[in-house]
Amino acid sequence: MARAESIVIVGGGIAGMTAAAALAQEGFKVTLLESAREFGEIGAGVTLSPNAMKGLDFIGVCEEAASAGVEPSRQRIQHWQDGRTIVAKDRSDQRDKYGAPYVTIHRADLHEVLLGAARRAGVDLRTSAGVVSSEGNTVTLVDGSIVTGDLIVGADGVKSVIRERFETTPPYFTGHVAWRCLVPVTPELQELSDFPGIIIGPGAMITRYNIRGSTAMNLVFFSRQDGWNEEGWTTPVDPGEVRKVYEGWCTDAQKLIAAACEQPMYKWAINARTALPGWIIDDNVTLIGDAAHAMTPFLGHGAACGIEDGVVLARALAASATIGEGLRCYEAARHERATFIQAESNANADRMQGQNTDFFGLEGTKDEESLGLFNYDCRTVPV
Repeated sequence: MARAESIVIVGGGIAGMTAAAALAQEGFKVTLLESAREFGEIGAGVTLSPNAMKGLDFIGVCEEAASAGVEPSRQRIQHWQDGRTIVAKDRSDQRDKYGAPYVTIHRADLHEVLLGAARRAGVDLRTSAGVVSSEGNTVTLVDGSIVTGDLIVGADGVKSVIRERFETTPPYFTGHVAWRCLVPVTPELQELSDFPGIIIGPGAMITRYNIRGSTAMNLVFFSRQDGWNEEGWTTPVDPGEVRKVYEGWCTDAQKLIAAACEQPMYKWAINARTALPGWIIDDNVTLIGDAAHAMTPFLGHGAACGIEDGVVLARALAASATIGEGLRCYEAARHERATFIQAESNANADRMQGQNTDFFGLEGTKDEESLGLFNYDCRTVPV
């Protein structure tokens, strides 16, 4: 059973923290480098489908994450003009159907669960350790110091420094802009909280789901737009922008917009990456999460893919005689699936934001569940 003397993970987000915990639990010496001054997640909510929760089960925190989040019993897709339900989904059977729950959770709450798992596993966790370059089996930090590992794992997101070793092409703007905020669940919003989901219309959509014991809703407003394309999570928003995009939308949409405009709201341009042909350099560098396959959020599988990557990487390395062999097994197990989800996320945006909403679902709904994504089990997939 192979054991690298040291594995250096660049980036302490969901993928990096999952990989760190999984690798350390498998007996590897793991150092995780995070550029921020303290560990934590910005942003708001995240969806963890059953396949993602199976990954959290592998590192022993499935139920802890479920308790920190919300397990919705149902979801729906509504029409932008009158709010009627186009498609309704029963989520009450997810544990029985897939062997794991379906959870919506605040990113910060999930990150705290993952951080606890990494600490318990003995990961060397370093903050204020931004990586500015990498060559061979080393990374250079912003302060000029060098960290060496038998394996370098790039988990540093869509603007990954480690990915620059694979290609120099920057992320591309997908044509989608998003506005996000958290709103308290007031009596006026209770019905929408009780039946979370998505309101879809031509070139735009509104997603809502509960977090933190259903005391708050995560709202994300998506729109196809040209021009502004800043990637980031913290650009403040003029509420008038959102009101203008959704002018004429249904009463439910207006309730959500009114609540959102009373809270701090932020926007970002959704950038993504094209698929790489491979994720290995010289048997000592690889990529996971958004660094490997940053995608649009329209299948709700970005975080799930990062969690799956971390678990499969740990399993593949633990089962292999050498690091190179383990990396090839990891890539073989993950590349096709991640590339497929990247493509289908883009296609799902087209389906949900089509110009004629009345046509949606007429030939059957094609989404993350119907595509079979929930059936995947990173704990047992062959490596």
